[in-house]
Amino acid sequence: MKRVLAAILAASVHAGAAAQPPVRDDLTPGDLKRVTAITAPARDFSKAETFETMQAGAATTGKMINADIFSQPSANMDFERRQEFQVGNGLFRKDWVSAPSSTQASDGLGPLFNARSCQACHTKDGRGSVPGFDPLERPDAVALLLRLAIPEGPDRGHPRLGPDEIASLPEPVYGVQLQNFAVAGLPAEGRMEIDYTPMVVQLNGGETVTLMKPAYRIENLGYGPMRADTQISPRLAPPMIGLGLLESIHEADILANVGADKRDGIVGKANWVTDARTGKTVLGRFNLKAGQPTVEQQSAAAFSNDMGLSTPMFPSHWGDCTRGQQRCLDMPHGAQPRFGPEEVPAKLMDFVAVYSTNLAVPQRRDTGDARVLAGKKLFYEANCVACHVPKYVTSRNARQAEHRFQLIWPYTDMLVHDMGDDLADGVSDGLANGREWRTPPLWGIGLTKTVNPGATWLHDGRARTLLEAVLWHGGAAKPARDRVVAMTPEERADLIRFLESL
Repeated sequence: MKRVLAAILAASVHAGAAAQPPVRDDLTPGDLKRVTAITAPARDFSKAETFETMQAGAATTGKMINADIFSQPSANMDFERRQEFQVGNGLFRKDWVSAPSSTQASDGLGPLFNARSCQACHTKDGRGSVPGFDPLERPDAVALLLRLAIPEGPDRGHPRLGPDEIASLPEPVYGVQLQNFAVAGLPAEGRMEIDYTPMVVQLNGGETVTLMKPAYRIENLGYGPMRADTQISPRLAPPMIGLGLLESIHEADILANVGADKRDGIVGKANWVTDARTGKTVLGRFNLKAGQPTVEQQSAAAFSNDMGLSTPMFPSHWGDCTRGQQRCLDMPHGAQPRFGPEEVPAKLMDFVAVYSTNLAVPQRRDTGDARVLAGKKLFYEANCVACHVPKYVTSRNARQAEHRFQLIWPYTDMLVHDMGDDLADGVSDGLANGREWRTPPLWGIGLTKTVNPGATWLHDGRARTLLEAVLWHGGAAKPARDRVVAMTPEERADLIRFLESL
């Protein structure tokens, strides 16, 4: 890929005037100028851009498109790294069991949990599924969980927070999220119920779209009443592809998006969070509100909160048990002395991290198709690119060799934005408030239902189609959403064709 990128750099000077380049300490001044030109917004929509098909640079997978397309390794991994990837694949898919168990190194589940495996939420490494929109067909939620929080205040029984710390606190009895499953002998915390209300949206050209607005409630509480002021935030498991490359975007390039002078007055916000390894305040990049700084920390938090498994990063977390759940605290854990003090030892976490950071992004399809190019032009004209920033060149100093100095096309600014009342959940995460969400990457979005036919979109899966997802945009994104509403039916179809090509 270095030869490929060098060719792009050499051919890119014609890109014209670009925004003032961000400060990058990994590039020479000459390379910085060329990288800035390469990543400048597109101007010619008559043909595909150079190497646009290779969305993840040399890491892009070219495998045949099928339901396993999101489960392929980075194409530029060497043989030894692929072996580590395959071990991580097995760990990502394995079902954990409750302790004690004769199946050593696989016990410690719970005692309260949302899923038995990582794969149970991230279906084939893609998006999860929500309980059905049909009230007669409501399967149990696995991939969709409910975060719980109460507002900060003097009567909350929690320590006073600093000005830069999270402004919402766990529910005192039920913790940071509702666990709808439990090991034998212990009641689950409760059951999620969703009621949907149809909302008809009129579009230009005589078309209408029916949105389904969800309302969440919790039934069968297992540990007594929940605080009346508890805020509920539904969170659907997102796709896993390209995470290591997102982690390798240089911080300066992300922060340059914060102060960009953008049409519609759109200014994203960086979410600064605590690195659990160092205790330092660093840039948040992952989860739905950019509340985690690294893929490793995001994975460790999921082991802890979603499956009740301790890790070296969170060694004392035997699940989300609170002081109001003494029976949960008294249950046995699954740490094996010969493997270490945690249920998921450091070596296993390393394998999971290699796997999670090297799930490959598929090649684009139909990049030169006239209707796809027309949709791309409309995507720019509607100002979707103000938040869904198309491309970056990753850092030369990225942690993993596969991710260094790659031209990538994730379509995200990695920042959080106010998305309006309809998508607000009232729950803060770091510096992201209850109306703010991280701009999700769009690469691979057109293959979502190829991987999981039951998948839907947005943070809680309420959008059944890509057009529905666009129409839910509010807040800072409302002007772009309104431009889509005003398009002709043919233009909207071309816009969706473009999204489906990603």
